[in-house]
Amino acid sequence: MRQTASFPAGDKQLLKRKLIYWAGNFSASICFDRNAYFSVNSGYDFIAGAGISAMADTGTETFRTLRSFSERSKEWIFGFLSYDLKNEIEPTVFKRKDLRPDGIGFTSSFFFIPEIFLAIRNDTLIIESNDDPYRIYDSIMNTGFAVGRQSPAFIQSRTGQATYLKAVQELKDHIAAGDLYEVNYCQEFFAENFSADPHTLFCLLNEMSPAPFACFVKHRNRYLLCASPERFMQKTGRRIFSQPMKGTIGRSHDPVEDDRLRMKLMNDPKERAENVMIVDLVRNDLAKSAVPGTIKADELFGIHTFPRVHQMVSTVSATLRDDVHFTEAIRNAFPMGSMTGAPKVMAMQLIDEYEPVKRGLFSGSVGFISPEGDLDFNVVIRSILYNADDRYLSFQAGSAITYASDPFKEYEECMLKVESLKQAVLSP
Repeated sequence: MRQTASFPAGDKQLLKRKLIYWAGNFSASICFDRNAYFSVNSGYDFIAGAGISAMADTGTETFRTLRSFSERSKEWIFGFLSYDLKNEIEPTVFKRKDLRPDGIGFTSSFFFIPEIFLAIRNDTLIIESNDDPYRIYDSIMNTGFAVGRQSPAFIQSRTGQATYLKAVQELKDHIAAGDLYEVNYCQEFFAENFSADPHTLFCLLNEMSPAPFACFVKHRNRYLLCASPERFMQKTGRRIFSQPMKGTIGRSHDPVEDDRLRMKLMNDPKERAENVMIVDLVRNDLAKSAVPGTIKADELFGIHTFPRVHQMVSTVSATLRDDVHFTEAIRNAFPMGSMTGAPKVMAMQLIDEYEPVKRGLFSGSVGFISPEGDLDFNVVIRSILYNADDRYLSFQAGSAITYASDPFKEYEECMLKVESLKQAVLSP
């Protein structure tokens, strides 16, 4: 029988760090840190699931299986969706086996009911488990931190600047030919024979780049260390929200210059064009699941400020039809348009053609589902992925390519996005 108990959170930053290290002792765990961004419309500043009580056997029927799993359980569910689920969603388009390498090796999807549910709300830690919550609390509070973090890293670029610039120009040629309007083109950076303590690495990244949709994921000795600022989808009751992010500019330590950069992003016609293209795509994706006439852009071209960058974010919402299960709404909008382009299928075909590695969990989504069927899922960007068995570390970054794109500026945007990831990996 599940037991629930509450405890004073005390020093919340210290408690969160202990929770990350403690949850990493289980074969599977997922922890979300809101980093005090309360504008994300979530009642929890930190929420986690540790250990596997039950697991969805998704196979090749991911969304159908997840639906039946959630309807049977009526408990907290945590999990992730790989970008490569596009092959299941569009089987007539992506018929051939994808032979591109994937050095991380996350499964295409994974959902589980945790043995132990944990959350921090206000100044309280909530523990729910079949075991004694007081014993679990003692175990958490007695958790220590690893000493020593990682071996030296030699970070390599999978693509290289010259190849990247050539690919962007060819993608612009596709746009000029009318094949599509926009495509998100990504490149991988990687390190081989790399030993790291993923818990410490995540805590360092989270300290350097606190983000509202940050998460730590462990599954089969594969790790995701995510500092994502972007939400894929939230459902509260029958209301669903998506917050596509398109438009990035670096920040300045000088307040006057920083405000100038913010205004530059706000008024940049190219960035606004990129953003509105994806907003239209998201509106179309949500329309497949929504009550007619309920889709609206709650915020268009909003500028959200983070420690290292300003981002252009829009919010699109709709009312879910009574005959549409939330798993269908997720499927109808996945992969998220901000990481594909428009039209979505053509963009994904070109991504397969031009990107030399699989995206895997990068560009996918991690989230949780409440016992009431509410949910919140992020977009996996600004993330380090690590295969502890093969000692392979990877991170990717991309930008939206349009007809107006300057290839070198797009390359610079990728470098800006991976700056904190590189710093975290290279820190002594």
